[in-house]
Amino acid sequence: MPDQPFADRPRRFVRGWLILTLLMVALMVVVGGATRLTGSGLSITEWRPVTGAIPPIGEAAWALEFDKYRASPQYKLLNEGMSLGEFQFIYWWEWGHRQLGRAIGLVFALGLAFAAVTRRVSLTEGLTLFGMGLLLGMQGAVGWIMVASGLQPGMTAVAPIKLTLHLGLALIFFASIVLFLVHLRQFGRDGALTPGRLRAGAYAVLGLSFVQILLGGLVAGSRAGFTFNTWPLMDGGLAPSASTLFAVTPWWENFVDNVALVQLNHRIGAYVLLAATIAYAVAVARAGLCRRVRTRAIALAHLMIVQAALGVAALVLVVPLWAGLAHQFGAVVVLGLAVMNAGILHERAARERAGIAPGVSGVVRATA
Repeated sequence: MPDQPFADRPRRFVRGWLILTLLMVALMVVVGGATRLTGSGLSITEWRPVTGAIPPIGEAAWALEFDKYRASPQYKLLNEGMSLGEFQFIYWWEWGHRQLGRAIGLVFALGLAFAAVTRRVSLTEGLTLFGMGLLLGMQGAVGWIMVASGLQPGMTAVAPIKLTLHLGLALIFFASIVLFLVHLRQFGRDGALTPGRLRAGAYAVLGLSFVQILLGGLVAGSRAGFTFNTWPLMDGGLAPSASTLFAVTPWWENFVDNVALVQLNHRIGAYVLLAATIAYAVAVARAGLCRRVRTRAIALAHLMIVQAALGVAALVLVVPLWAGLAHQFGAVVVLGLAVMNAGILHERAARERAGIAPGVSGVVRATA
């Protein structure tokens, strides 16, 4: 069998490498949020994948970078009169964001090359990981397309839909790592099969979590969190008037650019997700399943409650940096647990269909 030489190789490196990448991506999402909240994302007006890793050195280099920024619409319309020191503050945030992105790409590429050369992954696994690497590269390219949208005449920020796409690709990459770690049994395996209706509930919680984060990306992109800063009422009622929600023409642009509708959708998404997660946890607890399944479901419900509370705090406090970042990090943690839970349940069901006993690893056996 082609995979047999690999089967006896230790898996500790692959697990460690993927966990490191996972943590770096989680940090990247938070740093990206900080870059957005500090208004730093458009401070670097060029995309230089290699030479851009070197920051300005000396007064002349800083003056040149500042001149480039002063030619941007954001400076002319929003930050005119900014000092060099203020520019350096936002520059370092964006520079750090880009360096972390470069570091993630380097760590992933080198780790994959080493794992492939030393045959720590099978051919199928290697191709899967290579596809994940292409996804990571696409995410970086979309990041520049996003920045470029904010450098167009009349723009003071990036296009919300492009920011959300950039975030969404990062989260898909993040989720793919979690699923690969599930495949490597990093989180263990359930001993018994979970009923189909409860697996469907886990998939629903995962899908709703992902959609809710994308709605949050639209909130961040349109800065909708800085408006309607009351809860549970919004504009004095459960929702603003229809004329406010659909003030933009054409009507569909309201779902992206109208801060009232964007925020309302995020609120509704939060209520639906919170209710679904609690209902799922209750159903799992009542089903008398194994402790591992119950623990994950209850942990998801608790995390979702905390995440909802952070969202309310960020809103009513008008999005201070600490609250915005805590809410964004909480979203990543919730998504990671939702992916892990759904992945483990799906993997156990797939093994059942294939007739593989719980203690057997299938085609390729992990040894460490």
